[in-house]
Amino acid sequence: MKASTFRFGINLWPPFLFTGIHVTRITPDYRQIDVELRLRPWNRNYVGTHFGGSLFAMTDPFWMLGLMHTLGRDYYVWDRAGAIDFLKPGRGTVRTSFRIDDALLDELRTAAAGGEKVLRWFSNDVVDEAGEVVAQVRKQVYVRLKPHAR
Repeated sequence: MKASTFRFGINLWPPFLFTGIHVTRITPDYRQIDVELRLRPWNRNYVGTHFGGSLFAMTDPFWMLGLMHTLGRDYYVWDRAGAIDFLKPGRGTVRTSFRIDDALLDELRTAAAGGEKVLRWFSNDVVDEAGEVVAQVRKQVYVRLKPHAR
């Protein structure tokens, strides 16, 4: 699927649309994805800052989706685990980015070459408009070469 079509669709996906999560950029090769979360009256918590679930949701699918598109159809790619550390209240618009480079792809392909499962942790900082980190998110992704590709 073209990255521009995917971006359009995911921005209309109700869990993102109604929480203020917005994918601002996906490069055509899916190697760079930028996401922001805008603070709105319907996504604030009791004390007027970003709801923690929305901060986690804005990072949730993108390592998996980016790797699915860059590794290709010969690999199983799944989210396996996740964790978030809240460092300061999130106000205004917060952002995070996902970057997949050649070294990472080579590492995953090498580790999965024999059909073994590969569990790899990724980390993202969610930053506010001043560039200060409001949350750190960790995601574990499962990668395995499909049997027909070995």
